[in-house]
Amino acid sequence: MLKYILKKVLLALPVLIGITMIDFALMSLAGSPIDMMTGPRMSQEAIALRAAEWGLDQPVWKQYLGWMGDVLQGNLGYSYESYEPVTKIIGEKLGPTLLLMSASLVVGLLIAIPAGVYSAIHRYRKRDYAVVTASFLSSSIPSFFLALILVYIFHVKLGWLPSSGMTTPNTGGGMLDVLRHMVMPVLVLAVSISGSNIRYVRSAVLEILEMDYVRTATAKGLGKRLVVGRHAWRNALLPIVTVIGMQVPMLFGGAVIVEQVFSWPGLGLETFSAITSRDYPVVMGVCLLSAVVVLAANLLTDIIYALVDPTIRYD
Repeated sequence: MLKYILKKVLLALPVLIGITMIDFALMSLAGSPIDMMTGPRMSQEAIALRAAEWGLDQPVWKQYLGWMGDVLQGNLGYSYESYEPVTKIIGEKLGPTLLLMSASLVVGLLIAIPAGVYSAIHRYRKRDYAVVTASFLSSSIPSFFLALILVYIFHVKLGWLPSSGMTTPNTGGGMLDVLRHMVMPVLVLAVSISGSNIRYVRSAVLEILEMDYVRTATAKGLGKRLVVGRHAWRNALLPIVTVIGMQVPMLFGGAVIVEQVFSWPGLGLETFSAITSRDYPVVMGVCLLSAVVVLAANLLTDIIYALVDPTIRYD
């Protein structure tokens, strides 16, 4: 296993470099941050001086090599807007995002796995059709639309939940206050996660239920719960683990929209602000972090495969 992990890490390095090259090229096509500074109060000399200071007067490939050299030294650069280190900005914003993502993933899976198993056990019945229909509806509703509906119902009409931020201003922000602010954004992300995963769980369990050894166990008179829990569930975990591994990177993209709607002080909100202001060091820092998360999630998925299924061996 250790040899396999080292091999995967070495193979991931060129992939990671390729991702950063594509991100940097696409970012440069969007325009220069200097364009945001042009105006009657900025002279051309001042703009040229700022471009030279940031290295934006050089070709794109030289800018990328300079950025990569700083990254190899552990320096992600400084924000063009706040002049703070990008590592500090990401470090401050990463905690709220991880809290939101982990809670959403747990809630989404707590809904998806029991619902998917229940749907598979009662296949082709009204209960199965009801669960599948609900999964299609929840996965097809846009996150921003569902977020606006929840804000209108629970904040505007009922006044039960706060609609923005992570804590209530001037209150100190205890755990209960943070939980109240988390309810709506977590619900939005969890609905999307559960909607897509219910069908995967259902398909995985249905495939296992068609196996001969499961039919034999059923023919011996074992109950459905015992058949699913003891014989079918562990073998059905492999495709489910794959889906869970895919959800981690997707949550980063979904968090951008949800954090913007609910003004959640995480990486999503910071990324949106950096994109609109063309704060390239922050954008590249977040892109690098996202690429590392995707590669790490794939590696962790492979490791969990071996833990779930002892027959899997990585040579």
